Amino acid sequence: MMKTLKYNLIYRCIVIVWMAIKFIFKIYFFYFRHSIWDNKTKYKWDRLLAKMAKEYRVKAERLGGVLIKVGQFLSTRTDFMPEVFIRELAKLVDHVPPMPFDYAEKMLEKEWRTTIDVHLKSITKSSIASASIGEVYRAVLKDGTAVAIKVRRKRIEEVFHKDFIALRIVFWILKVFTNFGKKADLKALYSELVYVMDRELDFKQELAFGKYFKERYQDNQTIHIPFYIESLSTDKVLVMEWIEGAKITDIGFMRSHRINIEQTTKVLFDFYMDQFMNPGKFHADPHAGNILMQKDGTIAIIDFGMIGEIKKRDTEQFKVLVQGFIIDNYDIVVDCLDKMNFILPNADKKKLKKVIKETVELYQNGSIKNFNSKTMEKLIEEIRVIIKEQPIQLPADYAYLIRAIAIVAGILFAINPETDIIKWAKPKIKDWFGAGTIIKSITKQYAKNASEPILSYPRALLGFLESGEKNRTWDKEKEYYRLRHHFYLLIESISFIMMVIGIVIAVYGFSLALESIGIIGLSLIGVFLILINIILVMHYRMIRSRK
Repeated sequence: MMKTLKYNLIYRCIVIVWMAIKFIFKIYFFYFRHSIWDNKTKYKWDRLLAKMAKEYRVKAERLGGVLIKVGQFLSTRTDFMPEVFIRELAKLVDHVPPMPFDYAEKMLEKEWRTTIDVHLKSITKSSIASASIGEVYRAVLKDGTAVAIKVRRKRIEEVFHKDFIALRIVFWILKVFTNFGKKADLKALYSELVYVMDRELDFKQELAFGKYFKERYQDNQTIHIPFYIESLSTDKVLVMEWIEGAKITDIGFMRSHRINIEQTTKVLFDFYMDQFMNPGKFHADPHAGNILMQKDGTIAIIDFGMIGEIKKRDTEQFKVLVQGFIIDNYDIVVDCLDKMNFILPNADKKKLKKVIKETVELYQNGSIKNFNSKTMEKLIEEIRVIIKEQPIQLPADYAYLIRAIAIVAGILFAINPETDIIKWAKPKIKDWFGAGTIIKSITKQYAKNASEPILSYPRALLGFLESGEKNRTWDKEKEYYRLRHHFYLLIESISFIMMVIGIVIAVYGFSLALESIGIIGLSLIGVFLILINIILVMHYRMIRSRK
């Protein structure tokens, strides 16, 4: 029964939409009950978010489809998703139930238009990896080549397009009944979700990405990109070279094979820095399971389903953005962010400029010579705070980029805690900028700051606390009342809808002489009429108290 319902449009819509409404109600009710945000309240808030995130993850793993991909997509959105939610959603990557081999075999035979024995000498019946869209099996071709075969999951395309309908309803609810629509461009976010998911459904697209990276790094002897068997690959089946190796974070493996850890870290750093700094596509899912260490010390990169792209015009804008930071011209910084489509139309650019300036001043008198993993985490957290609190919405590619940078940095420090990122990055940044006034600005600024300890607290901190705390307190108070306002509107709307439903039930019951049904309708009308009057009075008093 559950398997049948899993593919039912109405059932999936009810589960997804109801979960969204329930989450919205819980958040509003929490804000309604807690007007003072002390440490105890923050702890309760984190627990509530963790509980909701876990519920979402469990339902996503049970239903599959868009819920899993939305969860994975939202785990990249540090611009508006809480860290507690992101940590839980990240677990979706490794918790997808495997599908029966019988289905995979039928899919292979359908796509290849022949029995699997024609092409394969052998294939493992238990999958070696289960992803949200595809299942991976190890096989050996007739010529003895070991391959990995990725097969699209059962009815996944059908499920995706049904879930898109539910997703559209959820986004409408968010826009009408929450303040989120003002902070985020929901139309653009929905379009990004659909685009990203549709692209991942097509394995030919992943094949094209794999070939792109194979060609781009063909001369790099320290990096290995698997080859693909194009003749056996379709939009639903992907056949690629089988890669033997251990996760890049397996230090024991590297030591047992006498692999130079520092050199490995440098190779990985160079590989991803090239992608992050130059126009072109970048590997957007660089977790340890997708970066394998081979016995000879070569690093193999697998799984090109999630790919981002840095456009040339954005690279040029980013260079100007960095120059703006160097010369303390935050008008340039905000203008660049706007041109790169980071800033929403309703943004207060003066306030945004002030927040960025005050944050940068916390660091500008410090040295970066002691840069380490803790510093990186703190800096990334500062950026996340700015992005979440201000009307900034990252384009999908840049959400992927920030996530990828954070993951790669974490891997580098996990492999070698003594990694000197600044030493390695400095010459690359110089080459990236090129000669000219920008380099002079960098050199001058670096020389100015070189003797100071990192994360020192200059006078700017005092100014930030004095001027900023009042603004932040006022903003939180406004946000609290705004959320209460939307909470009342939500309850009023639900009550009105239930009254209408009660009227329909009552008319239907009494017209057909079904008194019990008519009484149920009258009861609904009575209960929600009382509720809507109570809420209207409370709403009115809140509005009067703000005048």
